[in-house]
Amino acid sequence: MYRHFNVGTAKLPRTEWRGIPHHLIDIINPDELFTAGDYCTLGRQTLAGIGFPIIAGGTGFYLRALLEGLSEGPPRDEALRERLRMRQARRPGSLHRLLLRFDAEAAARIHANDVNKTTRALETLLLARRPQSELFKAGKDPLPGYQLVTIGLNPAREQLYERLNLRTRVMFETGLLEEVRGILDLGYPAASKPFESIAYKQCIQHLNGQLTLEEAIADTQMETRRYAKRQWTWFRKDTATLWFDGFGNDPELQRKVLKQISEQFQ
Repeated sequence: MYRHFNVGTAKLPRTEWRGIPHHLIDIINPDELFTAGDYCTLGRQTLAGIGFPIIAGGTGFYLRALLEGLSEGPPRDEALRERLRMRQARRPGSLHRLLLRFDAEAAARIHANDVNKTTRALETLLLARRPQSELFKAGKDPLPGYQLVTIGLNPAREQLYERLNLRTRVMFETGLLEEVRGILDLGYPAASKPFESIAYKQCIQHLNGQLTLEEAIADTQMETRRYAKRQWTWFRKDTATLWFDGFGNDPELQRKVLKQISEQFQ
């Protein structure tokens, strides 16, 4: 969604779209806030004009917001967020433990190291006086008008990790650092939201002298592998997902997926 963030997101260049319309790419600037609620609203508006949409990539949370609806919750309170950040800095891990105490259901969905999501859940709890998990249930609004087929790819973990490690190194070798320097030169602050994501965060740390280049690459590889594990955990909970072993560029797997989709719509 963010303009200028191309290498680290593996954004497909327009020259490779092959005439297939792509949506919600390059729609916001790096210093703009874009929530899961915004994604739900704009995504549904976009889907309304497409007969057979394919939703690819992204996080499980944003996908669920699009397909199931999402309560908007209270607006952000920067003063409250700063107090929570200070608490986390003094006592690392304390925010997630606090959330576990007052909203165990929300805490179970959020990784203990994901400070951003934990902060938002606590912010919702304190401002709305209701657990975030309750608001999610109240905000259910299933996407109307479509028959949903969810495809999950399940490659061998060792092979996946090899590809993730290679992809990370290739990103750094093909312009990721230069891209980050260019975005900063445009005047966008290093504190902008997309700089918090994997690879971009390590680039900022490297440019600030906190990590060597090799340390930045190694840390990105490790965080990417961990993120893949979290995605597995998230999507395994969805019993409707149809799983296929292998990578998406395997012609045999492609045939199996297309056959499954065809049968679903007969």
